[in-house]
Amino acid sequence: MRVYDISREVLSAPVYPDDPSPKIQPHCRIEYGDVCNTSVLNLCAHNGTHLDAPLHFIAGGRDIASVELDCCIGKCTVIEYSGVLLGADAEKIIRGVQPRLLFKGDMQISPSAAFVLSTLGLRLVGVEPQTVSAEESAGEVHRQLLGSGMVLLEGLDLSAVKPGDYFLIALPLKIAGCDGSPVRAVLCEV
Repeated sequence: MRVYDISREVLSAPVYPDDPSPKIQPHCRIEYGDVCNTSVLNLCAHNGTHLDAPLHFIAGGRDIASVELDCCIGKCTVIEYSGVLLGADAEKIIRGVQPRLLFKGDMQISPSAAFVLSTLGLRLVGVEPQTVSAEESAGEVHRQLLGSGMVLLEGLDLSAVKPGDYFLIALPLKIAGCDGSPVRAVLCEV
């Protein structure tokens, strides 16, 4: 079985405008006489490859610790798409997709496409950019998608993956009260 790591390295991944850049600081170091090495990691829950929980854009929505893990594990379809995905385009390309859908390419989901995608019963939608939509429609698109019961996987690296069906594993950290989490996302050939 071939496994593809579709995660970006956290410290070198692009950072969404106005989000803090991740930093790692040494806490204990063997070279200074400590018994082991430990580090302090300071990052935004939405740095690098990450999962958005409904709480990210929905007041009172589920936090990342409450996300059903079956959203993040299971059959997945990768579709190649670049540009702004409109509702009419979404209706054409989504036939026969698995319950988890990843978009390969520099793309954005429009409000009309978010509406179409939210009606399909999808468990997860993922994209390579740091966010699924343009800044001016971020609230509308996120609320539509997250409000339908799915989660969003953002900041992927699908450069080594061809379009097709895979098995996805993209588990978030269990952080109560948090609106998102970094993930180590992998695709397995089926």
